[in-house]
Order: sequence, then structure tokens, then C-alpha cells
Amino acid sequence: MDAFASPIWYALNVEQRWADIALDPTSDTPLYKQLAEAIRSLVEQGALQAGERLPATRELAGQLGLNRTTVSAAYAVLEESGLLEGQVGRGSFIAQRPDSQANLGLDWEALLPPLEFAGGTGRKVSISFASSRPNAEAFPLAAFRRLSKEVIESPEAAQILQLGSPHGYPPLRRYLLDQALTDGVARPGDDLIVTNGCQQALDLVARVFLAGADPEHRTVVLEDPAYHGTVRVFARAGANILSVPVDAAGLDVNALEETLKQAKPRLVAVTPSFQNPTGATLSFDRRKRLLELTRRFGVVLIESDIYSELRYEGSALPSLKQLDASGNTILLGSYSKVSFPGLRVGWIIAPRPVIARLAEAKQLSDLHSDQLSQAVLLRFAQSGELARHLERTRAAGAERLETALRACARYLPPGATFTRPAGGMNLWIELPAPLTAETLLSRVEERGVNFLPGGYFSARRPHPRGLRISFGGLSSEQIARGIQILGQTAASELAAHTANLSLEPVAALV
Repeated sequence: MDAFASPIWYALNVEQRWADIALDPTSDTPLYKQLAEAIRSLVEQGALQAGERLPATRELAGQLGLNRTTVSAAYAVLEESGLLEGQVGRGSFIAQRPDSQANLGLDWEALLPPLEFAGGTGRKVSISFASSRPNAEAFPLAAFRRLSKEVIESPEAAQILQLGSPHGYPPLRRYLLDQALTDGVARPGDDLIVTNGCQQALDLVARVFLAGADPEHRTVVLEDPAYHGTVRVFARAGANILSVPVDAAGLDVNALEETLKQAKPRLVAVTPSFQNPTGATLSFDRRKRLLELTRRFGVVLIESDIYSELRYEGSALPSLKQLDASGNTILLGSYSKVSFPGLRVGWIIAPRPVIARLAEAKQLSDLHSDQLSQAVLLRFAQSGELARHLERTRAAGAERLETALRACARYLPPGATFTRPAGGMNLWIELPAPLTAETLLSRVEERGVNFLPGGYFSARRPHPRGLRISFGGLSSEQIARGIQILGQTAASELAAHTANLSLEPVAALV
């Protein structure tokens, strides 16, 4: 008989097994990850044995005072890592471990690093604010098909489909570098490498500047909150990450100066235009000050410039690389936010010695990037279709942003704040205490809405009440409805908290 068959045994042992689990809702580690690690520890300590059934998600949620979706997400993490086995109609069981089986197979869990689970709870979502991407319905597919056919039927097709240079497809490199020279972004001493999107560009920079460096030269300064892909890349490279806060005018350069005085970082990485996740733009004065500080302290400046083309109002600001008279700033660019993100075409502009090292690192990683994608995007740009698509994208983006801002003003509860970007695809919401983003996420997922909570964007500081709204891939109707659900749910949670406080007994004064 299953050991959990007896209700009395079950109740007593659930209490004993889970009583010592301590979860911190203010931590930058999501609750479901904390719970997954706690269950993993119980298995490693022998408190849970192979073949034993875990409590149903609803029962464990009640026992621990959690939302059911949080428990479901924790179970999903453990199933993904192979620690649990889900059996339809029976529940979730501790998987048989290699050391408990007759075979002598490798213990993959012991050999591999912990899985960084980035998925959701598996619950069906109809309105997702979680991904910063363009709207697929706006893609000019007819033009793309026509231009792709032209490239495939061109005399260069055979060469395009051969192995290429790790620097990228030569005609696209020339086009991008000539454009950068004309715009004053690049200087005569610069070169350009095409990458597999901006994420690979970040990874190559981390590899080149941090690999083999001694610990005192592995310090990197990031914005906080910061794009989670940037944080993970530098963390995986073994960087000592320091953080500087972002406000409405971008990176706090006064705080940066204090950080630079106290530490000797190797790199400072920023997104000055429509920063991900806050949507903030670094002011002109702060741009000049940032350049002065990095020159004075001898720090390499990494500029991610992937959103600047998506300005919906006001005048464009020059990039940091344009303003940098020394030419030392390293600029990362990408087509992903303004055309077809699935084609994965990005680039780096930097002094020639830097590009040479980056190309060497790239060749070790993937030999070269997909030349067919690069050739099609080059044709897309040279034909004028990219410029026309970008104009349509800006017009639609302006409408989406205005819808998001109006909905935030109308539906978010008193005490909530939100950023007001002039472009890009993201804005940041801070919830009023005591509500946390993780709690709100578990509630709104039940209504078909999701987002990324602030913990995903933590460089060093926790952001328990922060969350990112990415509106670029949604219709105006979805944006308004999704934020309405967020606001109504947040207001209900706050009202419930207030009601609970009012029912608490008050000690008599004697």
C-alpha cells in the first residue's frame, strides 16, 4: 500500500517534513525556486525517498500558505531536472535515482550544474507581458518572401551557403560599418563583427574581457534593475557584479562615481536608450558625465543600443559611441527589435584590436553566423523595406505605449508607480507595500496574464515589488485588458491584506 494512503499518517508527516521550510517572499529568488530547492534538499537529506509521492499541489499550498501556482511551478522545475516524475491520475513522485537502480549509469544530476528554470507554471496564458519582442502580426512577410527568393536565386547563393568568416557576411559588414561611419558612430580605427543577436555579443564581450583575468580584474558594473540576459552572462563568466541604480533619467552617474572610486571595475555595461526593463533613457548631461567618468577611471564602456530606433516622441539623443571622442566605447547593435527577431542578427562596433579578439572567440564558439539570414536582412535594408517597416513600427509602438500608460494611470491601485518612457518596448511598475510581484504573478496567471517579476532583473539589489511590462508584441486591446487585470487583482490583494489586519486581536492595556 502507498505510504500516503492513510489520511492521518499523511497529515502528520506533511507537518513534520515541511515544518522547517523557510521561504522569503522579499528575496530576489522567486518563491517557486526557493520551494524547489527546499524539496531538493529534503531528497538529498534522505527525508524524501525515491518512489514516494509528494502532496498534491493544492494540499501543499495550503500547508505552506502559498498559492497553488507557486507549488505547481516548483514541481515543474523538479520534473524538468529529473528529480520528480509526474504520473497522470496519480500525482508527482520522487524519481528513482541512479544510485538506487541496478544499472551503473552516470549520475547526471551530480555531473551537471543546477538547472536555471526560466519557464512559467505551464498555465495557459492569453496575455503575456513577459517577452520584449516586436509584434509578429506586423512583419512584412510578403516583402520578406520576395527578398528571400531574390537572395536564394542570386549568383551569390552558393557562396552565401558556404562556411563564412567569423566576422560575418562581408557585404553586410561593409553596409553596417559604412552606415556607422556616415552617422559618426564609428571612427576610422573601428571594425565590426556580426553576431548571433545581441545576446551572443554580450557573451563574447564577457569571454574576451573576463576569461583568464585574475579576481581583481573581473569586476563589472551593471545597471540595477538590468536586463536579465546581461546579468546571467556576466555571472556565468565569473564576474564580480556591482550595481548602480537607474532612475527616470537613466543610470545614476553620481552613484557610479562613488562605485568607481571604491572599486576598480573592468567594464561598465549600460543601455542608455529605453533601458530594459525600466524604459528609462539616459539624459544628454548624464551621457557626457558617464563618458568622462569611464575615461577618468580607465574603464571599458559597453553600450547596448538596440532600442534607440524605437523613439516615439521627442528628439533623438546621440549614442554614447557618437559622443565618445576617444572612440573607446564598444557598441552592441541588433536588428531583432526593429525587424525579424528570429533571424538573430546583431553586431559589435569597437576598435580593431577588440574586434580581432572577439572574432577569435566567436570562431571557437560557432565558426561563423548564418550568412543566409544576414544576406536577406541586407537586401531588406537596401531595398528600403526596412525603413518603411520601421516607420510603421514606430507608429504602432507609439499607440501601444500610450495605451499602456493610460491603462496604468487608470487601473493601478493607489501607491503604485510606473515609468513613462518615450519609446522602446518596456515599462516598469513598482507595487505598493506589502504586495509583492511574485504574489501578484501567481494571482493574475489564474486569469490568463503573466509578466516577469523584478527578481529576474536584479543585478545586486532585490526588487520584490517591481515588475516589467513588455507591450511590444501585444495589441492595444490586449495591453489595456491585461493591465486592467493586473490593477484589479493588485487592488483586491491589498484590500484583503487590510481586512486581515483589521481582524487581528489587539492586546488589552492593563
